[in-house]
Amino acid sequence: MHKSDLASLIEAFFCKRLISQRRASPHTVASYRDTFRLLLVFTQERMHRPASQLALKDISPGLLSDFLDHLEAGRANTARTRNLRLTAIRSFFRFAALEAPDQGGVIQRVLAIPNKRCQRPLIGFLTRPEIEALLGAVDCTKWIGRRDYAFLLVAMQTGLRLSELTGVRREDVTLGAGAHIHCVGKGRKERGTPITKTARRVLESWMKEPWPIESAFLFPSLSGGRLSADAVQDLVNKHVAAARMKCPSLIKKRVTPHVLRHTAAMELLQAGVDRSMIALWLGHESVETTQIYLNANLALKEEILAKTNPINGKSGRYRPPDHLLSFLSNL
Repeated sequence: MHKSDLASLIEAFFCKRLISQRRASPHTVASYRDTFRLLLVFTQERMHRPASQLALKDISPGLLSDFLDHLEAGRANTARTRNLRLTAIRSFFRFAALEAPDQGGVIQRVLAIPNKRCQRPLIGFLTRPEIEALLGAVDCTKWIGRRDYAFLLVAMQTGLRLSELTGVRREDVTLGAGAHIHCVGKGRKERGTPITKTARRVLESWMKEPWPIESAFLFPSLSGGRLSADAVQDLVNKHVAAARMKCPSLIKKRVTPHVLRHTAAMELLQAGVDRSMIALWLGHESVETTQIYLNANLALKEEILAKTNPINGKSGRYRPPDHLLSFLSNL
């Protein structure tokens, strides 16, 4: 098959560029795969040809614009999801520009498709009373309860990502001097995250007790395997539901594993830790990513406001000095 054909280019993009050269994570490969599945199904329905018979020129800027609109209107995707799909498509077309230079005109027009601006909501996080209520709601009389307690405590203290937490093995935990958890995070970057004395005591007890199953994972599933994302969300939902009985403020909050990560970041920020150190702690690629925690910290903003000199404004209703101005104001 000719090198510039779409099927050949897509196979080379995934096998040669993503997996072999860039060593993309399984999450990235899966995300890009899903994007191209959706795009090819949409295109073959539009062009009335099987996906394997489509050419690169068939993926025109106009078709891609219609596809992106379809994601939002037909699949109810958010603008953020739409932009993520476009990022995957752009990555492929940058690869295609090297492999099929004769299609440079179409490729440049595709690469010029802009992201859609979207509103960035304030991040969610738990306050100290909510943290205590969540941990206090866990039944630690059972093995699975002690696992969940250790998991939640470590999540809210270390700020590890969900994939990092579920992937931690017993051998990755150092409990002696300089106690920390070693993990391989986003972008295959290794880092060690310190743990507090409280977390160290909990983990020491957790790792010493007899487990009903054999497992290398620090927080295993009931079968000894790695916890899935759904299983973690289920355990979070279970204990948050119990905590709401004593902490009504949790009723209005949707708590996810990523909210636990945000909670760790906010705890560091409120303790006065510099945002560059928080970025290092969380494994952020850029310090600018940590800006979202400053935006969400209302208490910090109120503290800043208290240090400012208030402007002496006068209260009262505006009264126009002239009847003509009054007439215009009342229109």
